[in-house]
Amino acid sequence: MEASVSLISAHPQGEGKTAPKAPVGRWPVDTPGGRFYAEWDDQAPVTREGQLMFFFQFLHVGGRWEEFLRHCPLHYTGNRGSGAPNVMGTAMLSILCGHWRYAHINAVRGDGINPGLLGMKGVISEDAVRLGIGRIEEKAGHNWLSDQILGSIAPALHLPWILDIDVTIKPVYGHQQGAEIGYNPQKPGRPSHVYHSYFVANLRMSLGVEVRPGKEHAAAKGLPGLWQTLDKLPREQWPTFSRGDCGVAC
Repeated sequence: MEASVSLISAHPQGEGKTAPKAPVGRWPVDTPGGRFYAEWDDQAPVTREGQLMFFFQFLHVGGRWEEFLRHCPLHYTGNRGSGAPNVMGTAMLSILCGHWRYAHINAVRGDGINPGLLGMKGVISEDAVRLGIGRIEEKAGHNWLSDQILGSIAPALHLPWILDIDVTIKPVYGHQQGAEIGYNPQKPGRPSHVYHSYFVANLRMSLGVEVRPGKEHAAAKGLPGLWQTLDKLPREQWPTFSRGDCGVAC
């Protein structure tokens, strides 16, 4: 007669700490504000802002949000300032919701979920965002944004690519700096700005935009901004071809 003997491990695991398991039916999402768990509810109302969690995960995994704030030229000296994370986070939430004016920022002030995902203390008012952005010196702010745009696109520029150079007329209403009466086919006589844009063809990814007065619509007026953008890229990341009006000579 054989007796059954249970095997005893020579090296038991002991009582070490084990990693917490994700709740059933959910999956972890790491964001700048920490780890959260996402789940689908077929019966809940649909909202487009609820999907921002996955975009914030993309920013966190690539380190883009931390890099964006690390080099931000907005600084407060006292303890009563809104802080760069809250100013830039509020502006980005408003932009992601499709807003295009400062007054629209008030629409996101009731959002109690997405600000925490970005590591913000809360959404601030439109006046605080306007004053905060106004504190940034123009040249420093332009260089900062340009570096951030190129930094996020640069890995794709090692492959051959085509540079698209485009000019867009933007009519201006009210009194805005640089608004002049120039070539404006849609609204003749209306002051306007001119946007000289530089894109990666097919991908439609913007490398930068040079905003000029309404009279400077000629393609050659955008060349200084174009060369400033290209000078920030290594020579091996320059475009293979460029497409633009006949006034552009690269």
